Order: sequence, then C-alpha cells, then structure tokens
Amino acid sequence: MQNSEALALTAVLLAAAGELTQRINDGVLARGFEARPAYGFAFTRLAPDGATVTELGAHLGVTKQAASQLVEELVRKGYVERRPHPVDARARLIVLTERGWECTRAAEEAAAEAVRAWAAVLGEGEVRVLRDQLSRIAPHGPIRPAW
Repeated sequence: MQNSEALALTAVLLAAAGELTQRINDGVLARGFEARPAYGFAFTRLAPDGATVTELGAHLGVTKQAASQLVEELVRKGYVERRPHPVDARARLIVLTERGWECTRAAEEAAAEAVRAWAAVLGEGEVRVLRDQLSRIAPHGPIRPAW
C-alpha cells in the first residue's frame, strides 16, 4: 500500500470514528442527558466494576488531575459516586450510579441507531464484515479517546 493510500485510509477511519462519537453524543443529548464525549469514554472504563481516579486517568490518557476534574463533574451531574475501595483503604472507587447506567443505555441506543444508518448505506452483511475485519486489527480495544 502506498503512502497516499494509507493516508486516505487513516483519514476515513478517523472521520468515521469522529462521526460515530458525535452521533452517539447527539443521541445521548436527545435522550435528555447532559453529556459530552469524554463521559462515554470514562463510562467504558467505569463499567462494570468501577475504577480509581488513577486508573481512569490512565485509561483516558490524561493526568490524575484532569481525571479528578472529570470525576468531580460526573459526581455533580449524578452519573458517578465515590465509594470506599474494597482492597485499598487509601483509594476511592468511582462507580456509575443508576443515572450513569441510564446514560450508558442511552449511548448504546444511539450507537445502534448510528450503525443502522451505516447498514442502510452498506447493507447489514457489509457492516458485519467491517466489524469483523476491524476486530482483527483492534481485538481488545480499549475504547478511549485519541486526544
């Protein structure tokens, strides 16, 4: 593959990821949740068992201070709560509240709508092939922003 072809592929993959992120966020907003894309990336790390601020920061690729600020915002909005860590008495575990889980379900619905739109263009079979091939390239994620 020539450099120009590789660049074109990377551009379209990044554009698709950006569009998908925006469509999911728009769908979450339309369902009555106050959110921004960073919330969803944080929620993927917090579900199902929670995480410390340090773990969340590492997942998001941000400093502990930036992760702490995000957690404060999520606490204020009722999406997460701090609990005692089951193993480390010095740490706090950040977990989704029921509102956080509701927001997560809204994001799942919005993601499904976005993929259905892709299926309308490509066909369901082609979307499955796309999923399977992309899974071979990035089989385990993680789902996090590429700041």
